[in-house]
This record gives sequence, structure tokens and C-alpha cells, in this order.
Amino acid sequence: MTIGFPRMHKEPGERRVFLPGFLEAIAANDVVFLLEDEYGEELEIGASEYLRVGPVRFVSHREAYAADLVIVLRAPERHEFGLFRRGSVLLSMLHFPTRPWRVDHLSAAGVDAIAMDRITDDEGRRLVENLDAVAWNGLEAAFDLLEELLPGYRRGDGEPLFTTVLGTGRVGRIALDAATKFGRLSRNERLMMAGHPGAVALAVGRNTTGNTVAMKRILRRSDILADATQRRNPSVPVIPNDWIDDLPEHAVIADLNVDPYLPEDDPPVVRAIEGIPRGDLDHFGFRPDDPDWNGTIPPSVSSRCRRAVVSCYSWPGIHPRECMEHYGRQLAPLVRTLIAVGYDRLSAEGDYYSRALLRGSLRFFCER
Repeated sequence: MTIGFPRMHKEPGERRVFLPGFLEAIAANDVVFLLEDEYGEELEIGASEYLRVGPVRFVSHREAYAADLVIVLRAPERHEFGLFRRGSVLLSMLHFPTRPWRVDHLSAAGVDAIAMDRITDDEGRRLVENLDAVAWNGLEAAFDLLEELLPGYRRGDGEPLFTTVLGTGRVGRIALDAATKFGRLSRNERLMMAGHPGAVALAVGRNTTGNTVAMKRILRRSDILADATQRRNPSVPVIPNDWIDDLPEHAVIADLNVDPYLPEDDPPVVRAIEGIPRGDLDHFGFRPDDPDWNGTIPPSVSSRCRRAVVSCYSWPGIHPRECMEHYGRQLAPLVRTLIAVGYDRLSAEGDYYSRALLRGSLRFFCER
């Protein structure tokens, strides 16, 4: 059996690769790892560290994608879908519900895919996620930018900094913790020793976001507005663009959700906070006059009202090595099961990991 690890040829800031320890954890008899040439150099990991694991070959990009099982964190680009062999298995973050073209391409190519983001336990909890990093890294970036706009984090009224978190799911709850610590524990310690009045956070759920008067009052006192919503209707923004004018001039919007704009969908998908840009690992901080502001915003979406924004397609990637250590621990038992059982024998009557993998499979998604 061959397991391919292609490199992700995306923005230069995307430096994540699976670490040698992960390969060691999933090594098995008759398994050969096919790593794309220069794999690991993104994190300054030498080829010798991978070669110590066992049967490892360095191959071309095309050969890595031609393996029996292909493991890559972020989904392949459209042009890479033609590199798979029919009957092979892809394990990646695939987001089937919001990327129907991936479902169509994989089905047509005869690729047995498993979406990491849809692997869940028997209670519906995701087994492959890094939500702590989403919230903490996003709030860290927001407070970094706020310091440039509000030196020393000192409000003119002497009050603590105020963060409003939209959404009370797991990311929202973690964001509350991160916001009360200035997005970084070391920064919290430094500011507290300097006598800063502190930071407070408020969680806002669906029963309040529809109240225009209350929301405008909350926005007027918010130094940071963090979006961690899980909307029932993604065609309607939670914060219309004209409400952004109610934020203080120095305020920073922290986009933790990073939903796409999908204007061609029926109904169309819009961002929870209307008119903000969508960033990546190369460019995740946007001031209102940023020349790239409109780069990811469809012309039909209003972006007249602006405040500084931090937005990143993949917040965990801000600290890539820590991120891949985390994902490696979560994925290792799942991949060991997939190697032992095989895609075709994943079953609702199987063991814990077999059932979890089945729920993440393209087959299960298409049958529902």
C-alpha cells in the first residue's frame, strides 16, 4: 500500500506539512510513504528525518497524488483533481456541504474521499479540529492590530478593553477566554504588571443579534468584534454593513468564521459581518484603506462602512508546527484504522474509529 503526501502549493505563508512523528505513528507492514520532493522544507525538516521512519520515497507531485491513499491537510486545487487514480482514497479537509463542486469532481473521478472536517464520534463531536487555535490565533492577531490603532491598549475613558463575541458555540466560548487575556497569555501578564485596567468580553447569541437597538449600543462600546457564529440562514448577514459605522474608529473585527462569499448559490451565501474581506496566511490583517480590501468581496456586496479586520482562511496555520503536532495526534488512530480496515469495509457496525471515518466519507455524505 502506498500513502502519498503531496505538498500544498498555496500561498507562501502556508507552511504546514505532516511531521515525521505522524508517519512513524501510522507506519505498518507493507506500507510505503510517497513524499513529494522537498516535503518538510517548509518547516525546515530535512529528508533524513523522514527517511528514518521506514520505507519512504521522495517522488514528484504527480506521483504523490497517484498513491493508494493521499493525505493532504487542505483540499487539493481544481487542477489537481485529475491526478488521482480511480479507486484511490483522499483524506483531507473537504467541506462537502459548502463545496458541491468537490463532491461532483470526486464522484466523477471515482475517488473514495474522507473529509477530515466531517469525522465525528457517536455524539456528533468532531474528532479532527483545532478550534482552540482558531479562537486564540484569531484573537491574538486582532489584539496585535488593535495595539497599532490604540497604543498601549489605553482607551480614553480608562475603562477595560471590551470584546463582543458573536456566537456561543465552542469557538465562541474559547474566544471569550482568549479575549479576556488579550489574545496571548504573555501579553496579559505584561499588561497586568503594567497596571492596565484589563479586558472584558461579552457573548451575544441569536436572541440578541436581531435586536437592532441593543446591537448598536453594544457595537458602540466594542473595541473588538469577533465573529464565531453558526448561522441557520447563511444568506442573511448577522451584522449588516451599515452597522459597522457604530463601532469605534479604532475597533478591529476578528473574523473567526471565515465563511466564503458564494453569490451564485441559490440562495447566495454572504459573510456574517457584511462587506469584510477574506484573508489567508499571507495576508490576514486589513486596515480600512487596504488596497486588497475588495479582492474577495463580490461587487454586489456593500463594503462602504469599514473598520480594521483580521481574517484568515486557516487560523491554526499561523503557528504551523504546533498545528501539525495537534492534527497528527488526532489523525493517527484514524489513519491506522483506515489502513487496517480499508475504505470499502468502513461500517456503522465497526469499531469506534471505523464508524467515525464512515461519517466523514463521501459515500455517507451522498447517501444522506
